[in-house]
Amino acid sequence: MKSESQYYFSEHHLWVLPDTEGTFIAGISDHAQQLLGDIVYVEAPPAGSKLQAGQVCGFVESVKTASDLHAPVSGEVLAVNNAIAENPELLNDAAETTWIFRFRANDAKDVSALMNKDTYQKTLE
Repeated sequence: MKSESQYYFSEHHLWVLPDTEGTFIAGISDHAQQLLGDIVYVEAPPAGSKLQAGQVCGFVESVKTASDLHAPVSGEVLAVNNAIAENPELLNDAAETTWIFRFRANDAKDVSALMNKDTYQKTLE
């Protein structure tokens, strides 16, 4: 398990975590899954697609609403988590350990410019 200090958060409630050799994984925050309620569908950005920081790259649908996924930084999607396509409720069970997509950032420094967990928590207050 990764330490909380390794998590970065976007203003659009996505977390980003360093993965392997310059890649990162991303998912929705626990706060986001609580707001959404029971998640029934996830559309992740397809592997090979380009991410533009802040732009819509997918969405999450729950029994009560849908919410766009916004790219945390610019880069390229390398893989998607097929397990959530079959079991989207995994995001409700463990939002901050269930990744949605793996990506390579155009510039890894952009990730470190995102919020740390403490700063993110303060934006929620």
